[in-house]
Amino acid sequence: MTFVRRISMSIDLIIKIAVIGLLVTILSQLLTRSGRDEQATLTVIAGLVAAALVVVRELADLFALIRGLFGL
Repeated sequence: MTFVRRISMSIDLIIKIAVIGLLVTILSQLLTRSGRDEQATLTVIAGLVAAALVVVRELADLFALIRGLFGL
């Protein structure tokens, strides 16, 4: 059961990052075509930060699991 749960969590992580990327791409394209290049750049940076936060949160959970596993 745990293995299936881990696979599900991995797929959820991939889907979250993909959704962030898709939204950022759409917003960036819309802003670029309307002549707002600075806002498009800021949107891309915000999307990168959001994706990085999702990954960092998952890494923190992984390190907590490893600490618990080895009793550190």
